[in-house]
Amino acid sequence: MAKNKPRIGRVNLAQSGAGLQELFGRVFRAQSIYFYQLLGVTLFLVAFGLVMVLSASSIDALKASNNSFAIFSKQAIFALLGLIGMSLASLMSMNWWRGKAKLFYIAFMALQLAVLFIGKDINGNRNWISIFGIAVQPSEFLKVAVVLHVAVFLSARTRELDDVTTWRKAGVMMGAAMILVFGGKDLGTMLIMLIMFVGLLALAGMPMKLLRLIGLATVVIIPLLLTFGSGSRVGRITAWLNPSAPDPNGYNWQSEHGMWAISAGRIFGAGLGESKMKWSWIPEVENDFIFAVISEELGLIGALVVVALFVALAVSFFRIWKRTSDDFSRYVVSGIMIWIVFQALINMAVVLRLLPVLGVPLPLISAGGSSLIATLGAIGIVLAVERENHANPLSGRQGRMPQTRQLRRVR
Repeated sequence: MAKNKPRIGRVNLAQSGAGLQELFGRVFRAQSIYFYQLLGVTLFLVAFGLVMVLSASSIDALKASNNSFAIFSKQAIFALLGLIGMSLASLMSMNWWRGKAKLFYIAFMALQLAVLFIGKDINGNRNWISIFGIAVQPSEFLKVAVVLHVAVFLSARTRELDDVTTWRKAGVMMGAAMILVFGGKDLGTMLIMLIMFVGLLALAGMPMKLLRLIGLATVVIIPLLLTFGSGSRVGRITAWLNPSAPDPNGYNWQSEHGMWAISAGRIFGAGLGESKMKWSWIPEVENDFIFAVISEELGLIGALVVVALFVALAVSFFRIWKRTSDDFSRYVVSGIMIWIVFQALINMAVVLRLLPVLGVPLPLISAGGSSLIATLGAIGIVLAVERENHANPLSGRQGRMPQTRQLRRVR
């Protein structure tokens, strides 16, 4: 028996060496142009966001802590953690993500439920929880968890997508998450989740009859939600609908000064770091209204560059989506693509006063650790999808477009 020990040791060593070689190859193997396009645009947005957070937050940080770099330093740490998370997420196989989806869903649903009882109130919303002294927003990570969980559910029922029960169960999974988020009065995040979920179901092939019903219900329910549970929310919406009316409570203050910042930027901007509105004239200037500072300092040209970057990000997502044939992976890419792109559109629409203030950050650019880390982690999952597309070109061929289905009811 003793003679076999060295042999067993050599076998284990060989297996370990093969495992390390496979991991090394997975990390450094050249990827497709689509992989590098998404990665490149993401890295540029993160770097650009750090520069703008430093510029936008320097005055408020100096007032609060006598350190102009206080907010920027935290954001830089969050960016580093997010990039590490994105790298690790991109290295995991989609089978690994499929296997962990239910666990993530249960964990973050439980964490979001705990927020309602022991969470922190910030600006009227209870959507944060303190973990080791750090404020974490579970709803940002819940977006990813629900997309993964619903993608697993739908991909396991590809032959039952004409059954109303399938879509009803998927809707319950999503609706439960939205109810928990709205329980903390975070209407902005709930609306982003609603758009993401409806878009995911539409791209997954939800029958047109159900889509029409959901659209009708949305038109009826959202105005009711806008006026539920918060007097300040009603005031902001009323002020947005009547911008010239008297505003003794200052509901239009943030929006008005945001527009002043945009108009002051003109074509070429006042110059990086030269914003006047960031001198305590715009609340949450480094968060929800950072696009106003970008427009003031970099002008129309800078604002259009940001829009172009998000268009490039959307195109990168869409190209990977088209190359993906595996149902689970396609559903995941669909949900993440709709979430990030529409959140960017809504943030910019709020700053331009096309929508009332909803408290939605600009993805990859606004200050905020939970949003940045969750978004980068989600992009890492899409990069993992493209890794597998590139490694298996036959399975990564252009995916099929969803077809309109006839609805079948099961009694």
